[in-house]
Amino acid sequence: MLQSIRDGSRSWGAKIIIGVMVAAMALFGVESLFSVFGDDPNQVASVNGEPIMRQQVELEVQRALRSGQVPPEQERALRNDVLDQLITQQLLTQYAEDGGVFVSDAQLDQMIVGLPEFHDQDGRFSAEIFRNRLAGAGYTPVAFREELRADIKRQNLQQGLAFSDFSLESEQERLAELQRQQRSFRYVLLDANDVSVDVDVTETHLQDYFDENQARFVRPEQVRVEYVLVDRQTMAENVEVDEQELRDAWREQNRNADRRVSHIMVTFGDERSREEAQAHANEALEALNSGDSFADTALRYSDDTASAEEGGDLGVISRGFFGEAFDEAAFALGEGETSQLVEMDGAFHILKVTELAAPAFEEQREALQRDVALRDVNDEFNQQVQRLIDESFAADDLQSVADDLGLTLNQTDWLARGEGEGVLSEPGVLDEAFSADVLEEGYNSEVIELDDDRRLVLRVAEHRETTQLALDDVRDEVASAVAAQQRQEALKQEASRMIAALEAGEANDINWLEATNISRQSESVLPQSVVQEVFRMPRPQEDDSIYRAVSLPDSVAVIALDRVSVGEVDEQLTSFVAQMAEQLRAQSVIQGLVDDLRSDAEIER
Repeated sequence: MLQSIRDGSRSWGAKIIIGVMVAAMALFGVESLFSVFGDDPNQVASVNGEPIMRQQVELEVQRALRSGQVPPEQERALRNDVLDQLITQQLLTQYAEDGGVFVSDAQLDQMIVGLPEFHDQDGRFSAEIFRNRLAGAGYTPVAFREELRADIKRQNLQQGLAFSDFSLESEQERLAELQRQQRSFRYVLLDANDVSVDVDVTETHLQDYFDENQARFVRPEQVRVEYVLVDRQTMAENVEVDEQELRDAWREQNRNADRRVSHIMVTFGDERSREEAQAHANEALEALNSGDSFADTALRYSDDTASAEEGGDLGVISRGFFGEAFDEAAFALGEGETSQLVEMDGAFHILKVTELAAPAFEEQREALQRDVALRDVNDEFNQQVQRLIDESFAADDLQSVADDLGLTLNQTDWLARGEGEGVLSEPGVLDEAFSADVLEEGYNSEVIELDDDRRLVLRVAEHRETTQLALDDVRDEVASAVAAQQRQEALKQEASRMIAALEAGEANDINWLEATNISRQSESVLPQSVVQEVFRMPRPQEDDSIYRAVSLPDSVAVIALDRVSVGEVDEQLTSFVAQMAEQLRAQSVIQGLVDDLRSDAEIER
């Protein structure tokens, strides 16, 4: 998961763009986000004495979520991955600095002015854009430069390590040759219809199998859980929203939507005074108020003759097309509404919105109904959550909490780790049931924030340890496994007999399935284990075949490898294999360094 995040925000330009979308004030105001990190509200870890602050973690988490590369339901798991990555970065930065890796101010300046995210429309670096985008992302220029400096140090270190290890050209050619190699073979699948098996499951068989596979017959540690849930969406289902609220919400939602606008323009300056123009414009406004059409009035009064001939139509506009005064008037109007006089740029304007570039009200009714209802229950929801926090903290059970808050006390059957359903299946939720405070001390859990609309508290009602099951508890399962084992053994024996006959030249009546020129990367319906075994087999002598048996679920495949060919040279594949080999070598070297640094470091979380 973490690698995809880093790939998606590798350049500092991309990080800034993502950061602009993050509401910085929202990052650090919700204490529940940081409760998993311990008692210190600011420091979440230290690496050889150097701290990692919670703001660093949350900023990276929010970037990942906003980029869309990690779904919101994985946020809890993501937070630990992000912290691990920051620890790795800190280790690499420390190693680079101890090794004398240096980045000068001039290098930083050159990189910053070259980032297109800080360029103006003419492609030149803009100090104003630089400051604004850093501020929007929650950076000061100094903090940004230091983080960029550390990032460059790590990149230089990793590149140096990567280039220190390489593969020879002959090795690359051999890898490419193996990758494009093709094999032609025959195979036949033996199943229960091909052998006569007298399944005989005795008590001795059962006991022997059970004794040899006891790890398969263990009941894991389990809990029965009680929980209460405060759900804003459920609360909103019982809210009635009147028509005016819906229409006000629709207007607010679409107040910045593009719109088609018509206007009547009366200028002043050389030919008429401002007062004369205002009087003339008021005459036009009176004509409209008396019922004249906008198109006819525009023809009679507008000095913009080009648009007047089109009924005053200016086309579809977005905010910013005609300036702030025009926007204030045009975007305050609903569809079909006409403005009062608007003065700007040496003229008086009368504006009319003839069309909104937005879904019609009826198309949005259901979504608006839901959004308005959610907004209307917001205060009640927050009050309910606060009561849940207060009462669950002090209560010795959850039934009384449920009764006081009018909630349903939900109860589960026995659950092992990772077995929850519904809300208990969401990342990290059931883990709370196995935490020390809840499982061992018998406390209610802290309020768990599932998402913006749901809060949950759980309690362990009953607990049982990991238990080795007795044979009588799993007798049927063991009997099925023994029977399957006996059938599979009979198939293996039949395969061995068939291979011996083939090698002796005695088996000629086999209905082979043929596979011709199969490569490692071929897309086919062949069982993958068969293809893998084929490419493990040694090359046969000319006009000869090599035979192998492969166990499959409920069957055994007998393989006859007939021919191995080099395959056609593919320059693209050759280049790809060479690149992959270099990347794997580089990753191995860098990972080896990271593992070594972690083993020697003092890391506190």
